[in-house]
Amino acid sequence: MTDELLKSMPEFGSIGDADLREKTITVWLEAMREAGWTFGDLEKMPFTLLISGTPVNLVAHTLAVTRTARAIADELVKAYPGRLSVDRDILLSGALLHDVGKMFEYARQGERFVKSGSGELLRHPVSGAAFAYKHGLPEGVVHIIAAHSKEGDGLRRTVEAVIVNHADFVNFDALK
Repeated sequence: MTDELLKSMPEFGSIGDADLREKTITVWLEAMREAGWTFGDLEKMPFTLLISGTPVNLVAHTLAVTRTARAIADELVKAYPGRLSVDRDILLSGALLHDVGKMFEYARQGERFVKSGSGELLRHPVSGAAFAYKHGLPEGVVHIIAAHSKEGDGLRRTVEAVIVNHADFVNFDALK
């Protein structure tokens, strides 16, 4: 399953720290397993239920957010040398996992995706952060997951969390 994940989402290989890379991959695969999804399901799963009939799936959205976040980080570091630092591995791990909780938030009814019972109680930033914490990811990654959406609006976000938050909304708003 790891090979299939890396084939569809090669950005996991961009995480330099081997331990963090493995934990990030494990969280994604364990979320799929625990929630009962296959790669085929994820190709059909919309990245949001808020845009009716969106053709963009969860994997494509996750890749776009990760690539957008990486580009923002690269530009900021280049624009402000010595004044701003970004932990690239934390950023990439957090971007790749920012919507992992959607695997618990969604359920399938025939060909439609709907909110699951769990999703009615806990939105994906909460369930995703809890799942990542359970699997031993660093607090910086857990923070990105928890703070990437409106749930993080009252928090003081790290620079990595600010970047993923904006990368996510750039992608969402552009498609809305």
